Amino acid sequence: MPFSVCFVCTGNICRSPMAAAVFRARVDEAGLGGLVQVDSAGTDGWHEGDGADPRALSVLTAAGYESDHVARRFQVSWFPRLDLVIALDSGHHRALRRLAPTPADADKVRLLRSYDPVAAGLGDLDVPDPYYGDDDGFDACLRMVEAASEGLLDAVREAREGRAA
Repeated sequence: MPFSVCFVCTGNICRSPMAAAVFRARVDEAGLGGLVQVDSAGTDGWHEGDGADPRALSVLTAAGYESDHVARRFQVSWFPRLDLVIALDSGHHRALRRLAPTPADADKVRLLRSYDPVAAGLGDLDVPDPYYGDDDGFDACLRMVEAASEGLLDAVREAREGRAA
């Protein structure tokens, strides 16, 4: 059974699809493609069925990432099949922990930037929403996601090994 990671932001058209695309690439580069499932969702359903924001796609494409994203809303019923639920900011983190049906499910919810040792050391764990800004916000979002992805990949490897033991 694959280890399952779901990235969550508000509308699922900017931050979480960017995080999913980057992390999926890291998983594939590590040779874990069939062993780790990566997807994303939003805390709200405003953009369900829409593709990713064109600015997010532009930044991802320019950096060499692929995405065929379609927005969807996070469902409480997904908790049992997910190993990690990765929130992109503290508001998402709080909302997801409130939605969690059990304490064990609440423990699955983590902030993405907690896996970036620099950000964690500064206590700055939110990925700001680039939606209402310019292209620079999307570039900054990508850099934050990339900085956290290696630490998250290490955590997923460790959790998979612990599961197998």
